[in-house]
Amino acid sequence: MPLIVISGFPSSGKTKRTLEIKKFLEKEKCKTVSVVSENDLLSKEKNAIFSDSRWEKDIRGALKADVLRLLNKDDVVILDASNYIKGYRYELYCASKQNKTTQCLVHCLVPIEQAWTWNQTRLEMEQYTREVFDGLVMRYETPNSSNRWDSPMFSVLPEDVPPFESLYDALYLCKPPPPNQSTQTQPLSSTNFLFELDRTTQDVTNCIISAQKTVVTGDKIRVPGVDELLSLGRKVTLAELTRARRQFISYTKMHPVEDSMKLRSLFVQYVNTTLG
Repeated sequence: MPLIVISGFPSSGKTKRTLEIKKFLEKEKCKTVSVVSENDLLSKEKNAIFSDSRWEKDIRGALKADVLRLLNKDDVVILDASNYIKGYRYELYCASKQNKTTQCLVHCLVPIEQAWTWNQTRLEMEQYTREVFDGLVMRYETPNSSNRWDSPMFSVLPEDVPPFESLYDALYLCKPPPPNQSTQTQPLSSTNFLFELDRTTQDVTNCIISAQKTVVTGDKIRVPGVDELLSLGRKVTLAELTRARRQFISYTKMHPVEDSMKLRSLFVQYVNTTLG
């Protein structure tokens, strides 16, 4: 199924836009549409979940698993969630490439205080607390149409009608991005693959941290054994690299590569994409 990723601040009208798009595709284009909704998993515990990084990570994992289960080339999957992490949106993009299907992003572009006002109009049990709301806004990594995983992107203001025909064209009249090595599922031929994955990504991380101590900020970094240079443009922290490493390991466990020697190059490419 072609994938529509909805993204926006909490209480920015994401579910409303999801239902509008679903209605159009079903009634006007006779398509089958499946919605994977964050709200179905959050229930009444949203403030507790978004206050605990482990629970929040579990929710993201469950949403992605549902999307992966439904993806194919014919019908449509809409992921109705904040999708505020750039690396997470990249993982969804890779999943679309692997399934050789198209994807687009709908950005619900709402001013922060307007979203907060809409939040206060909800039933009390469905509202975000101010602390949780502000935390989600602060962590929100705004989509950028120049990033291939956020493109094509359709920004929808509160007063706008979603560009239904353009959405349909992006899903059904455009070719899906061609798969590459990083998005191809390969057989796990080595029993020590996980060991190699952990060791290789740790070696690259250590190399980057060490190189940043001597190079001028903005200079490119060469990782031994990798042709592609790291072009980060800034000094990245160990915490950022560790987070990227965890995300890469999590994805690669599900999509192992046959040649473990390529792991180093793939991780460098991933760091360039998510942190560059």
